[in-house]
Amino acid sequence: MSEKNTVAAFLLGLFLCAGLLGLGYVLGGSAIQFKEYERTVTVKGLSEREVDADIVIWPIQFTEANNELEALYASLDTSTGKIKTFLKANGIAEEDITVSAPAITDKSAQQYGNSGAAAFRYAAQQTVTVYSKHIAAVREVMSKLSELGKQGVVITRGDYQAQTEYLFTGLNTVKPEMIEEATKQAREVAMKFAEDSQSTLGKIKRASQGQFSITPRDNNNPHIKKVRVVSTVEYYLSD
Repeated sequence: MSEKNTVAAFLLGLFLCAGLLGLGYVLGGSAIQFKEYERTVTVKGLSEREVDADIVIWPIQFTEANNELEALYASLDTSTGKIKTFLKANGIAEEDITVSAPAITDKSAQQYGNSGAAAFRYAAQQTVTVYSKHIAAVREVMSKLSELGKQGVVITRGDYQAQTEYLFTGLNTVKPEMIEEATKQAREVAMKFAEDSQSTLGKIKRASQGQFSITPRDNNNPHIKKVRVVSTVEYYLSD
C-alpha cells in the first residue's frame, strides 16, 4: 500500500505541475495579447464645407425726433410706411416684413448726460425687419437703401441690434456625409501612422464627434458659410 500511495502521489504531483505549466502558458499568452491591445493611436479627422445661407434677417433701424409726442408717432408711422412701400416695390413679400414697437426717449426726463437743452424733447427708434429665404433678392434691395434717405428716412447704422444676420438651417442634410468624411480622414491618418511605426491598425477603441461650427467664410461674404466638424478616433495597434 505504501508503494501504491507513493506512485499515486507522484502522478498527482506530475499532473499538478503540468497543469500549472499549461495555465502559466495560457495566462502568459493572454497577458502578451492584452498588452498588445493596449497599444493605441488617437487621430483627428476634419471635414469642411462651403454652403450658402438659406435665411436672411435684415433689420432696418431708423430714428425720429420731435418736441410733441403725437407728432413723433405720426412721423414714425410715415417713415414706416415709406420703408414698407420701398421694400414691396423691390419684390419683398408683405409676410416677410415685420415692424417692432418703437423705443422712445424723453430727453427732459434724463438725469444724466449733457446738461444743455436738447434740440428735441422726444427721440424715437424703430425697426422694420425683413425675414426672408430669398437671399439674393434681399441683398439686391440692400444696395438701394440710399433711396430711403432721399425720402427723408434717417437710417441708423452701426447698432449691434441692427446688424444683418445670415443663417444656414440645412445642417442635418450635410451632417451624415461630413461625419463620414471626417471619420475616413481620421482612419487614413491612423493607417499612415501604423505603417510608419511598422504596426497593424486594429479596431476602434473609442470615437467622439466634435461640435459642428457654422461661421462666415469671410467678412465680405457673410452670406457664404463655412461648416466644420472634427472627429477624434482612437484605434488599437498591434505588431
